[in-house]
Amino acid sequence: MNAAHGFSAHFRRPQPIKPTAGQESVWGYPRPPRVEPVSERVVVRLGGQVIADTTDAVRVLETSHPPVYYLPLKAFPDGVLLPVEGTSFCEFKGEAHYFDVVAGTSRVPRAGWTYPEPAPGYEALCTRVALYPSHMDSCEVNGEQVTFQEGDFYGGWITPQIVGPFKGGLGTSGW
Repeated sequence: MNAAHGFSAHFRRPQPIKPTAGQESVWGYPRPPRVEPVSERVVVRLGGQVIADTTDAVRVLETSHPPVYYLPLKAFPDGVLLPVEGTSFCEFKGEAHYFDVVAGTSRVPRAGWTYPEPAPGYEALCTRVALYPSHMDSCEVNGEQVTFQEGDFYGGWITPQIVGPFKGGLGTSGW
């Protein structure tokens, strides 16, 4: 423990990967996070079915995190998003409410969330839902398979255009 700074060397900010042409670094994203509309085609599959296919998504960008995609609630067929009890709180976006995500014979508890009454600046999220890509069969952005952010808290979507390192895995909580 470095007494002068109150942290161990283990929690120092990592060295960002330098993006190449066409890439962006999560270390260039803002804090507080920014909501950004995107026109990319987003396709999500669960239970062997397409449960969302839209070009009307937004993504939330926050320092050290891969983007989190929020899809319109209307992009999901009836019965796919089942509201469940319990909430969590984001210091920026407000109170999140959760969904079980259901398709085919699959039911994934609390795999989606929304902000029905988001904080100022995040109004675009009130009619949208985010999903943990690690809990879906697949998530694609413009035909590219998404890999997921480590850990079960953030739900970031990693494509080849995004470089880190990314917060979420073991040893990154102090970033």
